[in-house]
Amino acid sequence: MSSILLHPWALWVVLAAVVAALVLGWFARSAKQERRQVTWVANAGYLPELPSFKSRLSRYRVFLLCLAVVLFGSSIATGFLVARPVDREVRSEELATRDIVLCLDVSGSMIEYDTEIVQRFLELLPSFHGERIALSIYNSTSRTVFPLTDDYTLVEEQLTEAADALDFDVDSLEDFSYDTAALDRLLQFLAGTEGLGQDASSLVGDGLATCGLAFDLEDEERSRSIIMATDNEVFGEPLYTLPEAAELVAERDITLHGFYAGAVTADSAAQEKEYRDAVEEQGGLFYASDDPDAVSGIVDEISAQQAAELDADAEVIITDRPEEYFAWLMGLIGVYLLAVWRLRA
Repeated sequence: MSSILLHPWALWVVLAAVVAALVLGWFARSAKQERRQVTWVANAGYLPELPSFKSRLSRYRVFLLCLAVVLFGSSIATGFLVARPVDREVRSEELATRDIVLCLDVSGSMIEYDTEIVQRFLELLPSFHGERIALSIYNSTSRTVFPLTDDYTLVEEQLTEAADALDFDVDSLEDFSYDTAALDRLLQFLAGTEGLGQDASSLVGDGLATCGLAFDLEDEERSRSIIMATDNEVFGEPLYTLPEAAELVAERDITLHGFYAGAVTADSAAQEKEYRDAVEEQGGLFYASDDPDAVSGIVDEISAQQAAELDADAEVIITDRPEEYFAWLMGLIGVYLLAVWRLRA
């Protein structure tokens, strides 16, 4: 949703009209002064030097200046009202049937990328209308942070907590320069993902299979997709290999989109290829990047592709929002009337 002026040109028209009125008023006043007869009063030359006269003249000029400022402010407020401030919202009934599960590998090498994904979905949240979102994290075991829901207040709270917890410099553990409070938040968030001990890590297939089981409402026509982030660097023996888990989610009519963020190692090429094949063979989108800042654009590309695949024709909803400028106009008019009354008094 965005706030815009439906007729922005009207603001400039109003301002131009005000400037024109001021110019014409100035010339009319000058012409009137030239025609005005002056009446001289004897023995009044000392009056401009009186302190009381100077004080009243100063107040008079201040009130005139205030009136000019108030009138100019009122003109601007009127211009915005004429320009018609509105909230512009784009909705799509097709997109509202989406179910999206964020499936994040929370091993140490992936924390930075997970943070970017969570923060990007926080930014996208105001544009969601009816879509359901879930967050599942995994390492050696999986934990559902929150199930599929369209309660966006809850989603915002949970994603905010996740972003805060994941915003941790893992490298600081090596030289003990970390913030203990930040580490506590991270460990609390990751609780439940290390159930098999230190002999297993990044069991990607098991994590993906768990994410595939997060979908409900099987009897409804909904678009189901998983956005998974991992480096596919598996340590231990998973119950499901990555290809087996990919086939499992495909059988459940779930589209898998993959984000690969593996470091360059002797095995990384094979790990990336296995991941890419598992995603693309099932018709999903695959992205690889070693730059966490690229995550935002990748999430946007996945969302745009989903919209295209669903043939989601957008419906634009316009809602008038004159309240703020109308309140300013009424307040300025009140100040103007008060200043005029004070000048006459």
